[in-house]
Amino acid sequence: MSFRPFTSESYAQDDRPEAWRDVLAAVGLQPATGHSFFDGHATASHRQAAGVALTRMAAGAQTIGPLAQSDDDVPIALMPVEDGMVLNSAGGHRIVPVGHLVLLPRSGDWSIVFQRDMRAIVLSVKSEALHGRLSGRPRLGEPRVVPPSGFADVFARLMDATARTLDTLSDAEWNAVTQSLVDLLLTLAHQLAASTSDAGSSATQSALLHRICQSIERRLDDPELVPARVAQAEGISERYLQKLFETVGDNFTHYVRERRLQRAWADLSNPSEAHRSISEIAYAYGFGDSAHFSRAFRHRFGLPPREFRQQEAERATTQQGITGQRGWPQDALAQLRVHQASAEARGNLARTDIDEPRTAERKHHHLPVEADRVHWGYFSRALRPQLEIASGDTITIETLTQHASDDPELMIAGDAAAEDVFGWTKARKNVDRRGAGPMDASIFGRGAGEGFGVHICTGPVSVKDAQPGDVLEVRILDIVARTSRHPKHSGRVFGSSVAAWWGYHYDEFLSGPKPREVVTIYEIFDDADAPHARALYSYRWEPQTDPFGVVHSTYDYPGVPVLPGTVKRRHAVLDGIRIPLRPHFGVIAVAPREVDFIDSVPPSYFGGNLDNWRLGKGATVYLPVSVPGALLSVGDPHATQGDGELSGTAIECSMTGTFEVILHKKADLAGQPFADLSYPLIETETDWVLTGFSHPNYLAEFGAQGQSEVYAKSSLDLAMKDAFRKMRRFLMNVKGLSEDEAIALMSAAVDFGVTQVVDGNWGVHAIISKRLFQTFP
Repeated sequence: MSFRPFTSESYAQDDRPEAWRDVLAAVGLQPATGHSFFDGHATASHRQAAGVALTRMAAGAQTIGPLAQSDDDVPIALMPVEDGMVLNSAGGHRIVPVGHLVLLPRSGDWSIVFQRDMRAIVLSVKSEALHGRLSGRPRLGEPRVVPPSGFADVFARLMDATARTLDTLSDAEWNAVTQSLVDLLLTLAHQLAASTSDAGSSATQSALLHRICQSIERRLDDPELVPARVAQAEGISERYLQKLFETVGDNFTHYVRERRLQRAWADLSNPSEAHRSISEIAYAYGFGDSAHFSRAFRHRFGLPPREFRQQEAERATTQQGITGQRGWPQDALAQLRVHQASAEARGNLARTDIDEPRTAERKHHHLPVEADRVHWGYFSRALRPQLEIASGDTITIETLTQHASDDPELMIAGDAAAEDVFGWTKARKNVDRRGAGPMDASIFGRGAGEGFGVHICTGPVSVKDAQPGDVLEVRILDIVARTSRHPKHSGRVFGSSVAAWWGYHYDEFLSGPKPREVVTIYEIFDDADAPHARALYSYRWEPQTDPFGVVHSTYDYPGVPVLPGTVKRRHAVLDGIRIPLRPHFGVIAVAPREVDFIDSVPPSYFGGNLDNWRLGKGATVYLPVSVPGALLSVGDPHATQGDGELSGTAIECSMTGTFEVILHKKADLAGQPFADLSYPLIETETDWVLTGFSHPNYLAEFGAQGQSEVYAKSSLDLAMKDAFRKMRRFLMNVKGLSEDEAIALMSAAVDFGVTQVVDGNWGVHAIISKRLFQTFP
C-alpha cells in the first residue's frame, strides 16, 4: 500500500514527460497518439493497494487515451473537477461538465481532451481487487457520461472526498473506503452496461440528439442559431429539445457556445489557418462582435485570442522546429510576428518621455513612481507596460512602501509622488484598485480590490523579445532609501513594521489585550560603519475610518491613512537596540500566465513576494518568463528583515533600485545554472539560493480556487519538501551529482532556512556555497 505525491518540480525538463507518463499509466491512461505531450508543471496525489488506484491530478492542456495493453474489464472512472474537458469517441464529441462521471473502457478508440487545464480524479480498479464479489464483469463498449444524480452522485461524492484526504487516511481506513469504491463502481458499471441493451426510447433519443448535434455543427456560423429554429427544423418542440440535452447533463445554449469556442480554439492553434484574422475566425463561428468573442475566449481558455495564437505558434516552434514539413510554416510565423509588432506599436509600449540617452551598447531608463505607473496589490498579464527595455539595459525604478500611511507626516507629506499614489479624498482615491478582489468590495466591504494583495508595485516593464520559456536575469546594482520630503524631517528616512493579524504570532499572545495589532515606526540611519534602524515609537491599531467612510477595525486594507490623535503613541520602544540594515526588495516579479488578477501576497514560480533579504545590492534573481514581454514589476521595499518575517512585515521603507536586466533566450539556456528554471533562483557573490514554497505553482495546482486554497493549505513541511526537491534537482542536473551524492551533500553542506511564514504560500530557502564546486590544486 502506498501514498505517493508527485510534483514535476522534482524532475528536469527532459525527464518530465516520462515521469508524467508513469502517473497516467498507474490509472490505465497514457498520452493520446499523435498529440503533443504535456511537459509543464504538474502535481498528483496517488494512492494504490491491492489493485485499486485513486489519483487526483492537476496539469496543463493535453489529450489522453487508454493504455495500450490491458486485460482488465472494469472501466476506469474519471471525474473532471474544472470545466474544459471534451470526450471524443465513435459516438462523436461530448462536453463533460464538472461533477459528471465518465466511465471509460480500458481499450478502444476514445480520447479525452483537456483544452486548458487537466484537473481530474481517476479511479482504476483491476481484476485482482474484485475477489469474486460480483459474479459478472461489466463490459462497456463505449465511454459513458453519467450526470451527478442519484446513485452516481453518491459515487462521485465519495471519489471526491477520498481524493481530498489521500494523505491522511490510515491503511485500515483506506482499505474500507476502497471496498466501497469498488462496489459502487461495479454496480454503476453494471447498470450502464444493462441500459445499453434497452433499445427503446433512450436509443431513439440518443439518435435524435446525435442528429441535432450534427446539424448544429454545420450551422455554427449562423448567429441566429437558436433553440426555436433548431426544434422547428427537427419537427419537435423547443421544450423537448432542451430535455434531450438535459439527458446528457447539458443545455442547448451552453453546448453551442462551447462548440463555437472549441472550433475557434482549434483554428487559432492550427498553423494552416495562420493567414486568417482572428475576426474572420470569430465570424466563422457565429460571433458577430469581435470584442465579445475576445472576452468569451479569454474567460474560457485564460488568454485573449491573439496571445493564445502567438503562444501556440511559439510552442510549436520550440517543440518541433521550423521546417517545411513540420511545425509552423515560416510564413505563418512571420505573419504572427508582424501582427504582434504592429499591435505593440499601436499600444505605444515605449514611454520615450522617461527614457534617457543611449550610452555605448546599452541604454539607461528611469521609471519614477506616480499613481498611473503603479499597480497596487496584484500582478496581471493584462497590464499595459510603462516602458520597453532591451536585454542588457539598466533601469532605475522608484518604489513606495504600502505602509507609508502608517505615519503620513513622516513618509508621505511633501513628497509629490507619494501624495499622488496615496491620494484619497471623500470624492476619489487616485489608485482605486488595491488587491485582486472585486472592485465593488462585495465580499468584506473593505474597498476596491478588497486588499486581497497589498504591495505597491512599480511597472510593469516590458523586455524586448522576451517570450515564454526564456529566463530573465535581474541584477540589483544599487538600492537607495527614499528620504522624507516633509520640511520638519527633510533628509531623514523612516519605515514601519506591523505586527498584524496575518502574523505567525497572532494566536500566541501571553498578555492582553488579545488579540492586538501593533505598528512600530523606525528611523533608518545609513551610517558608514554600521547602518541600522532605531525604533521611534509604536502604537496599537485602533479602528480607522477611511475617507470613504469605511471603518477598518483591523489592518485589513492597504493605504488607510492613520491620522494624528486616533492612536496613542508609546515611546522608548526597543530602547537602545540598533537593528542592522539589510535593504532589499520584497517583490520582484514577472507576470504570471494563468489569470488576469493575481493577489500579490503569495509568491510562486514568477517570483513576486519572495521576502528574502538576500535580494539586496549585488544579488541577482533569475525568473522564468511565462508571458510575452515578461512584464517585470518591483515593489515592497524593505530596510531590513529577519528570516521568517514572523509578525507579518519587515521594516517597510520606500526605496529606489537600479537594475541591469538580461534576457536569456530558451535556445541558449543549456549548460547554465538557470537552465530548466521553474522557480525564482537567487545568486549572490558567494551562494546559490533556491526558493521553495508550500505550493510551487499554486495557480496551476489548484486552478480556479488557487488564490484562496493556497492560504488554507500552506505548511512548512510542504515548503521544506519543495526546497529539498529543487536542491536535489539542481545538484543532479546542474552539478552532475548522482541522487545519493546530492542527498549526502545536502545534509552536510546545504543550509535550509525559513524564508517567511506570512505570505499565504510559505517559503523555505536552500543555500549552497559556490566554494563547494571550486577546483582546488
